[in-house]
Amino acid sequence: MSESVARRRVVNPVDVIDVFVYVVVLNLAIEYVPVVITETFTMSLLTAVLLKVVLEVVVWAKDHVKGRFKAATTTPGKVGAGLLLWGLMIGSKFVVLELVALLFADQVKLGGFWSVTGLLLLLLVARAGVRRLLGAPDPAT
Repeated sequence: MSESVARRRVVNPVDVIDVFVYVVVLNLAIEYVPVVITETFTMSLLTAVLLKVVLEVVVWAKDHVKGRFKAATTTPGKVGAGLLLWGLMIGSKFVVLELVALLFADQVKLGGFWSVTGLLLLLLVARAGVRRLLGAPDPAT
């Protein structure tokens, strides 16, 4: 594939596979977790895309904060970066809940904090597993 063709690619194939994995995990959650509800398959697909975007931003921010934590040379710097990382991990769940409520209103419900936490963990584990299975490089490593 020439370099010009690679530049024109809007979406990375790994991202498309991630969304497919998220759709499968989300629909399994819909089937087996009573508090996770979507009205239609289209809504679950749109929710998977939203979760992909949010998780990418959270992973990017987490890596950035981890870099600040490692670079900190003072105790207050380490504590501050640690608190920032903790806040990011907790706050991201509320961001997901609020974005879903804002964008999808009553058509999608992901439950509460704990169900979203479990869902996001399952999404990340499934994504890592599929990437490992397919041999796609994980950008986090």
